[in-house]
Amino acid sequence: MNSTKIDAFDIQILRELRTDGRISLQELSERIGLSATPVARRLRHLEDVGIITGYCALIDEVALGYEVSVFVSVQLDKQVDVTLDQFENAIQAFPEVVDCWLMTGNRDYLLRVATTGLAAFETFLTGKLTKVPGVANIESSIPLRRVKSGVARTP
Repeated sequence: MNSTKIDAFDIQILRELRTDGRISLQELSERIGLSATPVARRLRHLEDVGIITGYCALIDEVALGYEVSVFVSVQLDKQVDVTLDQFENAIQAFPEVVDCWLMTGNRDYLLRVATTGLAAFETFLTGKLTKVPGVANIESSIPLRRVKSGVARTP
């Protein structure tokens, strides 16, 4: 965690925002028991020090037709800066890749790919991912159901 000290009110602010990022300043202040001015000041401080990095809408991928998520482990032929950069730049251009993590262990990257179905995943896999320079090995896992979901961990 950031070396910035946070207190119980800051934690309450983070928890409330995690639940409802569109909460009004007035409602937020009522829920945590401070007036709006100190809540606004605390909120601005949490943003300034980088604890709050932005705001977004949570989107139901299935409602948009992206019914299949696949976790894909990728191993590169070499783990050198040039190869890592090439791979990461290529991944940025693929809208199917929702998350991409550089990993430790015997795989270099873990991706979560969201597609409209297995045929679309196959098209992504054979038409895009396998063509990225430096990709040596790919292993896919299909989740059966999500057990827990979160945006971020808060204290």
